[in-house]
Amino acid sequence: MPRGVPGIMAQSGLGQDPESTAAVTVLKRAVELDSEYRYPQALVCYQEGIDLLLQVLKGTKDYTKKCNLRQKISNYMDRAENIKKYLDQEKEDGKYHKQIKIEENATGFSYESLFQEYLNETVTEVWIEDPYIRNTHQLYNFLRFCEMLIKRPCKVKTIHLLTSLDKGSKKEHQISSLEEIKESLSNHGVLLEIEYSSSIHDREIRFNNGWMIKIGRGLDYFKKPQGNFYLGYCDFDLRPCHETTVDIFHNKHTKKI
Repeated sequence: MPRGVPGIMAQSGLGQDPESTAAVTVLKRAVELDSEYRYPQALVCYQEGIDLLLQVLKGTKDYTKKCNLRQKISNYMDRAENIKKYLDQEKEDGKYHKQIKIEENATGFSYESLFQEYLNETVTEVWIEDPYIRNTHQLYNFLRFCEMLIKRPCKVKTIHLLTSLDKGSKKEHQISSLEEIKESLSNHGVLLEIEYSSSIHDREIRFNNGWMIKIGRGLDYFKKPQGNFYLGYCDFDLRPCHETTVDIFHNKHTKKI
């Protein structure tokens, strides 16, 4: 990755107003992330910092200060564009990798929060490999995931589920529940294709826009609520999580299972 990280704006000449202070703070963080090769996070901070600088520019009257600000904004925009091009090429080459570590009892990781960045109107097909879509709470997790796909801006038409078949007394419950989800999805114009495998171990979710997400615990990373009327029972952003790792990859030529 080409260097050329913009300098931190410690002696930027900006005022002490909230917008200027916020811009310096965010851009300082962007430069730190950039120097640590954490490019996806750095890009977000650069973009946010640039927006803040543009607000400062609008309120600046002094001609010299305006010229200096425009130059700084231009430098940061150039750096952000270089990072974006680099990340786009990484995606093109199938080398993009981002990792999220969900700590024990962490909150804020509902399916919407975790997947929204990777779902857009180009997504029409989804593949899910998860050996544990068996128990009632796991079936509900899968249902919630499907509900998210229906609500998002994507135009999902087909969902492929590869899971393992329960060998015990819950087998009929698993099959009938998945068939019920399949029927409900069909009412929304979505086809659910279900396949069972006795050798599946991996947990993986793929979208046909190239994104692939691997969660250590699959969809089953939420803890059981402490009670039926505890916060987090309905809103999963408030539900504590088990510790797990989320690995996110991009490959323009994602193949079907």
